[in-house]
Amino acid sequence: MSEIIRAGKFVELTYQVADRKTGHVLTRVEFPLGYVHGHNEILAPSVHAQLEGRCAGDTIEVEIDGNQIFGARDESLVFSDDLENVPEQYRQIGTSILMENDRGQTRSFLVTHLDDETLTVDGNNPLCGRVVVFTLQILSVRDASAAETRAGGAIPAGSGIDPSLLRPL
Repeated sequence: MSEIIRAGKFVELTYQVADRKTGHVLTRVEFPLGYVHGHNEILAPSVHAQLEGRCAGDTIEVEIDGNQIFGARDESLVFSDDLENVPEQYRQIGTSILMENDRGQTRSFLVTHLDDETLTVDGNNPLCGRVVVFTLQILSVRDASAAETRAGGAIPAGSGIDPSLLRPL
């Protein structure tokens, strides 16, 4: 019988995130992503909850409302400026710009529009206002080693960790 996902299990999976309305794939992880379930929440809590009790070979879909995670879209975080006022290195759609307000708080803004005269940035999380579907394919489930549990996930090759520590708890 296959091992099931529960706290302390090392899980490897791949996933993609698509916009429910358009079907457009927003991001995809094609190489196995490893984590220790219950020790390292690498995805949204609702995704982890849906993984509980599943096993290798399962494929699941989890819908997430971006507004519930990141709050409602705030149009005051979208603004444009004359292109001449924007440094050259920021003049590309998709560029992330870290900005600081007068109280020292920082926020990441994404360049969303560029034309011959203006540049527009948006400080909302790209998932605000969207419902997305995580499609996850579970590749393997096994007991986590002591080192993986301490690290919360996979131990990178060449990390200098003693392989003898990589035994199940």
